[in-house]
Amino acid sequence: MSRGGFAIGGRRFRFAGTNNYYLHYKNHHMADSVLTDASLIGLRVVRCWGFLDGAPADGTVLQPAPFSYDEDGFEPLDHAVFRAGQLGLRLVIVLTNNWPDFGGIPQYATWFSAEHDDFFRRRDIKNCYRSWVRHVIGRRNRYTGMRYCSDPAIMTWELANEPRCPSDTSGDTLVAWADEMSRYVKELAPRQLVAVGDEGFYGRAHEPCYPYSDHDGVVWQRLIALPAVDYGTFHLYPQQWGDMLPEWGIRWIHDHIRDARAVRKPAVLEEFGWRADEATRDAIYRAWTDAVERFDGDGDHFWLLTGRNADDTQYSDYDGLRVIYPSTTATLLAGHAGRMCPSVGHFGHGSAGSHPR
Repeated sequence: MSRGGFAIGGRRFRFAGTNNYYLHYKNHHMADSVLTDASLIGLRVVRCWGFLDGAPADGTVLQPAPFSYDEDGFEPLDHAVFRAGQLGLRLVIVLTNNWPDFGGIPQYATWFSAEHDDFFRRRDIKNCYRSWVRHVIGRRNRYTGMRYCSDPAIMTWELANEPRCPSDTSGDTLVAWADEMSRYVKELAPRQLVAVGDEGFYGRAHEPCYPYSDHDGVVWQRLIALPAVDYGTFHLYPQQWGDMLPEWGIRWIHDHIRDARAVRKPAVLEEFGWRADEATRDAIYRAWTDAVERFDGDGDHFWLLTGRNADDTQYSDYDGLRVIYPSTTATLLAGHAGRMCPSVGHFGHGSAGSHPR
């Protein structure tokens, strides 16, 4: 489209979505609960983890050692992709983590006796990551019979969750890595989208406001300009980033949508959260989602939708950001979802033209 947004069948596609970090290792009941609730709320896209490195979680591991992959471990992820397709949901699958949860870059550093930022520089570590990416994207789902790279339920591959390289505040190291890996992913999955998965930090020297500063070696405008990166991602956590007021988030949303439009690419607020009582949080989420709508943003994912355990109790609120269905927050987000994408139906496996472009 002329403004650089998502499109399906020639029509613009905007969405409201969510995150969930346990679809790839929890049981079917728990995964189905999350995905069904997402569909009931009217969400279109779910962002989930597609990695589990080193130590198992609940007995499941995907990459127990470098270049070693556990086929049995992929069963929950296969099921989640299959079930998402049945429900007409699209998935954003993240390929590694900046943080130690489920292994991620810290696990690669341990494996290779390296420092965190060596992940973005050393060829041996890059080769390990590339091998992992090739294995995941090319694998055949036991439930659908399709390779992941051909599955319309998978909308996007993300290089990493919140990658940071603070040892190079210029941003050159992270940009070079993202350029190499986004091109590689695009070769493996040419009909699916590619995003970096970063937080949207601006990388400005001498900027006193942390998310706009160069502290973590992330330069968002350079990342979204990369030719194989299809859209820009940004996160929003004012409490964690410097105890800023909720109103600060309106500026953050505006700036990213504006700057993505300048390079004719979509911008997605793919994580946002605020810890507070439900009424206070609802007011803040209403202001932020209204801003996405008002500034003509392309999509957003709140952090995070959880479902029910095997015994039908609610999943624990480990980080204080849990959203459950039904709730007043879910009702608020359902209204936002309806305004973002009021007329796009569900897209099951094999739907023609179902990949956003």
